[in-house]
Amino acid sequence: MQDPNADTEWNDILRKKGILPPKEAPAEEEEEEQLHQTQSVVKTYESMTLDELEENEDEFSEEDELAIEMYRQKRLAEWKAHQMKSVFGEVDEISGQDYVKEVNKAGAGIWVVLHLYKQGIPLCSLINQHLSQLARKFPQTKFLKSISNTCIPNYPDRNLPTLFVYHEAR
Repeated sequence: MQDPNADTEWNDILRKKGILPPKEAPAEEEEEEQLHQTQSVVKTYESMTLDELEENEDEFSEEDELAIEMYRQKRLAEWKAHQMKSVFGEVDEISGQDYVKEVNKAGAGIWVVLHLYKQGIPLCSLINQHLSQLARKFPQTKFLKSISNTCIPNYPDRNLPTLFVYHEAR
């Protein structure tokens, strides 16, 4: 049997009759090849240090510079998207009056972690330290702390430390 991808008169007739599928345009293969080359070029540059990039700067071709610029734009867009999400980054202290504004009206899609604590309880101090680290690690999450009696009147000390996790005020 003949090669169905070959450019022959017979295959052209079979394509017109719908027996053979239409021949793929070579442009797709070229685009795919170019994309693959760009990705491989970017990967090699990703692993280089700044000093190595400066040393090889004169050896870059126009394609290399285009690949680097594309990679730079992509990383810049990723960084900007991350910065838009990174709103909080620290543990804020609230009182009972701030509760509705800070927790219930935190915004759509925002996770809120509230720690009720009391000075002098060692486990509360430990949790406050860990929440500070978590707040820096997850800046898109709102971390709050409040002295238990100022946030919820008559809150029993035996329930401390207490953590509440809210998502969209639930």
